[in-house]
Amino acid sequence: MQPPLSSVCVYCGSSFGANPLYRETAEALGRMLAQAGVRLVYGGGSVGLMGVTAAACLDAGGRVTGIIPEFLDRLEVGMTGLTEMIKTENMHQRKERMAELSDGFVVLPGGLGTLDETFEILTWRQLHLHSKPIVLLNVGGYWDHFVHLLEHQAAEGFVKPQHLELFQVVESVADVLPALAAHPADSPEVRSKWT
Repeated sequence: MQPPLSSVCVYCGSSFGANPLYRETAEALGRMLAQAGVRLVYGGGSVGLMGVTAAACLDAGGRVTGIIPEFLDRLEVGMTGLTEMIKTENMHQRKERMAELSDGFVVLPGGLGTLDETFEILTWRQLHLHSKPIVLLNVGGYWDHFVHLLEHQAAEGFVKPQHLELFQVVESVADVLPALAAHPADSPEVRSKWT
């Protein structure tokens, strides 16, 4: 049986994007995590959807851990007033620390950095470095093309069909925690220090 989630990592953009729905969803997700008593783990920035998600979680009485490399802290102006801020030397340490501290992952709309984080956490799961749930929050169909790309890769023989089950796609914030909780128990194959 899957243990209760105590921390969820959210990957999302450092911009707001073109659709106001992205910001509204980020705020709703932050509030929902706080109300559920689930700690938010995120990239530590105060800008874009990152900042909105963290601020909404804090405003609703939630706990937020930000993890940011020193150089991005200077560029993105790290969020102040977090429950905890962890600074790392580089992006690799940031992503590893985010994964270590989280029981699952939720992906909101974002750009290249969000894609990098998403592909890496999917690859780590494929390689049995973790077996934590991964959920794409498909706001306004934002992740449709991503899913189609992976389906195309599977059709062309570069992705195994079973690897399309490494993640779940949900359409609303209300579906996020049930999808994370529905993740099957850890596999004995997992070779990770995070489990």
